[in-house]
Amino acid sequence: MISLSGTGWLLGPLLGYLLGSIPFGLLIGMSRGVDVRNQGSGNIGSTNVGRVLGRQWGYLCFILDVVKGLGPVLLAGRYLQGAENWSGDGVLTVGGQFVWLSVGAGCILGHMFSVYLRFSGGKGVATSLGVLLGIWPYFTFTAVIALLLWVGIWGMWRYVSLASIGAAGAFPIIFALLIGQLGPWKFDKLWPLLVFSCIMAVLVVVRHRSNIRRLLTGTENRGGPTRGAENDS
Repeated sequence: MISLSGTGWLLGPLLGYLLGSIPFGLLIGMSRGVDVRNQGSGNIGSTNVGRVLGRQWGYLCFILDVVKGLGPVLLAGRYLQGAENWSGDGVLTVGGQFVWLSVGAGCILGHMFSVYLRFSGGKGVATSLGVLLGIWPYFTFTAVIALLLWVGIWGMWRYVSLASIGAAGAFPIIFALLIGQLGPWKFDKLWPLLVFSCIMAVLVVVRHRSNIRRLLTGTENRGGPTRGAENDS
């Protein structure tokens, strides 16, 4: 299992970052003879991949970007199952939460600032979703609710960027409400998760600042999750 001192603090985030840095959008484009950085919005996320190569390739990119966040976090959670990482009422200790979150943060930062792309990358929506789904059960339920909210916002206004910003901004609020409702989930025990959810929401919103400007000026394009809106994940 992961030690809360030593390699657990270093190896997990490093591996998460290296896996999160894999530019699946670019690799899919290269396999089709296209550098997506020179097409469409120039982003390596699933929206631009779908716009440039076709919807099916955008969906494939989205799934792979989700998996590269989900996989490392699930693996880290598996190795945190030792009794010393859990309190008497079955809540993961603060130290355990920091180890788990550091792996997830590595994945998200890797996607946004890929070492393979000179620290450029996508906007982090798909990889963040994978990370959140993998932190079971604390973030999983919240992520599902936020995903439903994303679908609802997109269904009403057809702006992928607006849906992503809205879901990201609502995530820490939803999580805080769940903490207040679910048994042993208390703020003094889960504060690292709450702080992480706020930081993640801010990062996603900041990465969409160009979309926010276009939304405010009425120049943002409407479209499906893989075409028409420059909201590359």
